Amino acid sequence: MLRQLGVAAAALVALCVLAPPALAHEGNPNYRSEVRAISPPVDGLKAEVLNFDDRIELQYRGSETIVVEGYRGEPYLRFEPDGTVSVNQRSPATYLNEDRFADAEVPDTADPKAPPEWETVARNGRYDWHDHRIHWMSSTPPERVRADESAQAKVFDWKLPLTAGGVPATISGSLTWLGKGGDAFPIAAAVSLLAVLLASVALVAVVRRRRRTPAQREKAEAW
Repeated sequence: MLRQLGVAAAALVALCVLAPPALAHEGNPNYRSEVRAISPPVDGLKAEVLNFDDRIELQYRGSETIVVEGYRGEPYLRFEPDGTVSVNQRSPATYLNEDRFADAEVPDTADPKAPPEWETVARNGRYDWHDHRIHWMSSTPPERVRADESAQAKVFDWKLPLTAGGVPATISGSLTWLGKGGDAFPIAAAVSLLAVLLASVALVAVVRRRRRTPAQREKAEAW
């Protein structure tokens, strides 16, 4: 039992050390990016920001073809009525959106003015990606936030342009700094810490149960 507890303790220490880098790849809990509206409304289209401010997900079950624009107005994503989702390999956004902070190499073949080269990425009408229009593109907070990081502050409003059946539409939202208190441990890291602790306790219980003799197990079940 002591050995299992030692392993659990080591895991908890590792979590405390690794939590900040991990959160950097899962969104920042100090921010909240939210979808406010789709204008004009598009039948069958739903949009949601995942992991605080990390990615945006579209779900589509409509009768028109939807095309989401990239950063230079080029076709980036295509959602078709049968659930097929395609990414334009000629769009620079295809490569920039692979990393939260656009730390990615864009090949010479990516030309926003070239005809789209579509590649299927899903067949369930659902797709999510790092869109750099919905979050703050730096690990350092905005200047207005740095003045008082404990206070909530609106960072900016954002828009994602698209067409539905050739008709222009916009997904609009806003990014907010929620404020943080001093050096408080991040909520997401605390949840992960609790999950590891519970898993460790369960592991110890299973190991102890397996080591019991048949007589000991019968006695325990009788209780």
